[in-house]
Amino acid sequence: MRLSACIEWLFAAEAENFADRIRLAHESGVEAVEFWKWTNKDIGSIEWALNETGIELSSFVAEPMIPLTDIANKAAFLEGLKRSAEIARRLGAHTLIAQAGDDLAGKTRQEQRDALVTTLSAAGEVLEGSGVRLGVEPLNTLIDHVGYFLPSTVEGLDIARETGRPEIGIVYDVYHSAVMGEDTPTVIGDDISRVFHIHVADHPGRNEPGRGNVDLRHRVNWLVGAGYTGAIGLEYRPLASSAETIDTVRAILE
Repeated sequence: MRLSACIEWLFAAEAENFADRIRLAHESGVEAVEFWKWTNKDIGSIEWALNETGIELSSFVAEPMIPLTDIANKAAFLEGLKRSAEIARRLGAHTLIAQAGDDLAGKTRQEQRDALVTTLSAAGEVLEGSGVRLGVEPLNTLIDHVGYFLPSTVEGLDIARETGRPEIGIVYDVYHSAVMGEDTPTVIGDDISRVFHIHVADHPGRNEPGRGNVDLRHRVNWLVGAGYTGAIGLEYRPLASSAETIDTVRAILE
């Protein structure tokens, strides 16, 4: 089971520089790292640190982060996706992450869903043959992302299937799913092949596993047993030292 440290939060207290966070993550024993936006980072120093340590970059966000629920944003997103995919190939990442955007006033839900499917289908065409996939991420609308269009894992999977593109799937965030009251086996069902990446955090608080009431071992073991082979993304706000929380996660998942 490979762990991927989200260095937006993990090792942020220990090092300001993202390249140094990669080095600290490697020292902690994780197999991969990930981050959010790439356009606000020194890609050269990140590339150097990845090569120096041999650690994997599991994923990052496809930019620009604009509402895919608005068909007017299709061209801009696809142009940005091309650049994001180029960076992914350069850094060895195989998964890009997209967010659907907010539920837009003045547009019906069906109009917005159609826009999502159309844009994601075109995104699949852009990524064809690149070795890079795009996962759209359902997010909770009860605490962290009020007004977000896509809080449902089931609907996220439906949209991914509707694109008809193998390059399009979802990022399944255990924290967001738990906040929305979802049961992992029920919402994923037999669609594990469309789960491109996983994020974990505990609830309440979105801190490291063991601080709340999410049954991480049960959920992750089910996902792995169902056929998930990717990294487990550690996307939480650590209350203890980052390295200590990683040791805790490993102990929970053993």
